[in-house]
Amino acid sequence: MRSRLLAALMSVIGLLAVSACGGPGPAPSKIKLGFSAWPGWLPWQVAEERGLFKVNGVDVELQYFDSYTDSLTALSTGAIDANSQTLNDTIASVGSGVQQTIVLVNDTSTGNDQIIARDGITSVTDLKGKKIAVEKGTVDHYLLLLALNRAKLHEGDVQLVSTLTDSAAAAFAAGHVDAVGAFAPHTTTALSRPGSSPVTSSAEFPTLIPDHLVVRTEMAHLRPDLVQRLVNTWFETLAWIEHNPDEAIEIMARRAGVSPLAYRAYQPGTTFLTKQENQDAFGTRTLHYRAVQIADFMVDTGLLYQRPVMDELFDDQFVKAL
Repeated sequence: MRSRLLAALMSVIGLLAVSACGGPGPAPSKIKLGFSAWPGWLPWQVAEERGLFKVNGVDVELQYFDSYTDSLTALSTGAIDANSQTLNDTIASVGSGVQQTIVLVNDTSTGNDQIIARDGITSVTDLKGKKIAVEKGTVDHYLLLLALNRAKLHEGDVQLVSTLTDSAAAAFAAGHVDAVGAFAPHTTTALSRPGSSPVTSSAEFPTLIPDHLVVRTEMAHLRPDLVQRLVNTWFETLAWIEHNPDEAIEIMARRAGVSPLAYRAYQPGTTFLTKQENQDAFGTRTLHYRAVQIADFMVDTGLLYQRPVMDELFDDQFVKAL
């Protein structure tokens, strides 16, 4: 969605969404919340199964997306009210004219986004001229560009095969491409190929792939009380997970379609932010600085035409109220 073609499509989607809405409608009474199979977002499944949304007085219609890209589209078109997604993907949506607001930092990716290569490829430099499957325009395309840039290579130095992340991981596992960009749990599929291993991961870029709870700006304006209860639920869910780790892992692994043992291996690759860390990140404008840094990189690499206005991208009232 951050390639030039997909950015253009998102602009059309934004216009259609505005036209369809015809201005603010009645204040919603519940939140339609989307998420997908990323370890930093699977706590929402715990919140659902343990009844924590109800405990916090918020009516949530939780919607799981097999395709992360579909969740981005759903939020951009107004099919859902909130979604967990990366900062770079949110910047891309805002750049296309969609009004979205970040209200919470779920986590940062510290290893669970990976560029995995076949036997014989041991560094990012070795990827030159190789065939790499990646979901173009999404987070692991962004990771690949970060890695190539650091190795003084460009996108044109590799052969990109654009496909959905789950299909990309399967294609790599079957030996059809030389490398793949994937996030957990799809990394498990990719690493089933004998001799394969990561040549780089988000652990090498620990501040550049933060994940957020993002809401439609209209929702934040019309029902800040519901958004606040949703933010409250997130932190209560993390506390419940901390005190009930085995049961929580069972729930999250089942939703991800992997074994609890495999899921435990993801834990170091996702770093959750505490309440205080959220308040610090919003309060010091660290998030805004990071967004500018990421947006400029996306413009430089062709993922965006120009840096969008992001002065109102972050709303700190909800983490301040915790």
